[in-house]
Amino acid sequence: MSGPATLRHRDIGWLLAGLAALVAWEASGGDLWLIRLYGSPSGFAWRDAWLTSRLLHDGGRWLAWGVMAALVWQTWRPGPGGPPRGERLYWLGAILVGLVFVPSLKRFSATSCPWDLQPFGGTVPYVPHWLLGQADGGPGHCFPSGHAVAAFAFFGVYFLWRHHRPRLARAALAAVWIVGGAFGWAQMARGAHFLSHTLWTAWCCWAICSAAAWALVARRPKWVAMAS
Repeated sequence: MSGPATLRHRDIGWLLAGLAALVAWEASGGDLWLIRLYGSPSGFAWRDAWLTSRLLHDGGRWLAWGVMAALVWQTWRPGPGGPPRGERLYWLGAILVGLVFVPSLKRFSATSCPWDLQPFGGTVPYVPHWLLGQADGGPGHCFPSGHAVAAFAFFGVYFLWRHHRPRLARAALAAVWIVGGAFGWAQMARGAHFLSHTLWTAWCCWAICSAAAWALVARRPKWVAMAS
């Protein structure tokens, strides 16, 4: 099992690598190229499709609520072995921070959704979201992806279990990436978000969990005393 210092360095490495990849993707202009595979001047054919709108969007919300309810139950009634209740509560809090933080950023964003843009049948020009302070004149409130956070906020499950059952933690991490990727694809196919919107949501959630992990290690002696 990796020690706290090794895991901390690994977390930082993934955080920096993810940031570098995101900056490279932003610089490439790949968002517009990729979303043109799904959108045209007449709009997005997948916008109201059952798979993207009902299953992966509406159903995804219910899935997130179900997972959260299961985590709350396991925190209240933890089984034998595994993380103590205090640590479960801590990571439940970290998950909630992600679920609140990303939609809060989205609420204050001046970036409009792809389906609002002129190249896809909308009325406003495309303005990259990284041009801070430059609004496109549309409804905004579309960056980062608020739907993808329903998956990526649960990175906290990986962090919760990695010291106790590493295989379970890795399985949870893989599941979060798969579900988050499916949510992100659905929203891109519908014209609700660019790929970068989903990737930034994932990066923010990983950053929140990494910071929470560092804070937990820093207070570990006190934490162990509280949990005993």
